[in-house]
Amino acid sequence: MNYRHSFHAGNFADLVKHALVLWLLKERQARTEALGPVTVIDTHAGAGLYDLSGDGARSKEAEAGVARLMTAEDRPPLIEALAAEVAALNPEGGARFYPGSPLLIARALRDGERYVGFEFHPPVQDMLAEALADWPAAEGHEGDGYVEALKAAKATKGPLVLIDPPFERPDDYVRSAETAAAILRHDRTATVAIWTPLKDMETFDGFIRRLEAAKVGRVLVAEARLRPLNNPMKMNGCTMTVVNPPSGAEAAAAEICGWVAATLGEAGARAEVWRAG
Repeated sequence: MNYRHSFHAGNFADLVKHALVLWLLKERQARTEALGPVTVIDTHAGAGLYDLSGDGARSKEAEAGVARLMTAEDRPPLIEALAAEVAALNPEGGARFYPGSPLLIARALRDGERYVGFEFHPPVQDMLAEALADWPAAEGHEGDGYVEALKAAKATKGPLVLIDPPFERPDDYVRSAETAAAILRHDRTATVAIWTPLKDMETFDGFIRRLEAAKVGRVLVAEARLRPLNNPMKMNGCTMTVVNPPSGAEAAAAEICGWVAATLGEAGARAEVWRAG
């Protein structure tokens, strides 16, 4: 499965991921006194900002995701927080421009906090640097995000790490789990959030078993299924798996996944938040 960021930007999975990342960042910022200023590390940063009139318009996934988000009424607080960020980038209305994780995080950083994102593809890294040009506390670097994120995590205390690969390689599930485990073996105060597509439970169960076997902390799984898992070639939903989740993460994930499944899902859509192990 080749999950190209620009093609899928602003889809339902981005809404799940970004709403939860914003909450995780806010929660980590509340623990500055205990852990020091937050550093957010992003293994697969992407371009940082997406013009949905390009690839997004061709895929039509943003039409079924962020476009519906921006016209929805009675949005719950954590969904509203993401909608406010999208609105800030589109002062004339609509949802032409959509922020990726780098820009969302950069805009939310406070004094003394940092964002470090890695991008393997040089042309995309150039776009990332442009998106972050006005945010000196946010850095985008070229490199293998799995390798570089571990190095960066070892240089800070209590980082918030986002692992969000494009799943264009057959070992992305394995490397995601192994990188999370290595980071948490080094620092048990870190929090690692891993985004995955949800196509079939066999693949996902293997990923969860690998995390459980590492024994590096509690594992919280948040699922948003937009349709039944009856076609393993299709992205039927997505998950955010949070290792060493902060207090309140279960309720936050339930609010986000519940809204996405109920508002954007097809018949048979559902949300589930559960603890592995």
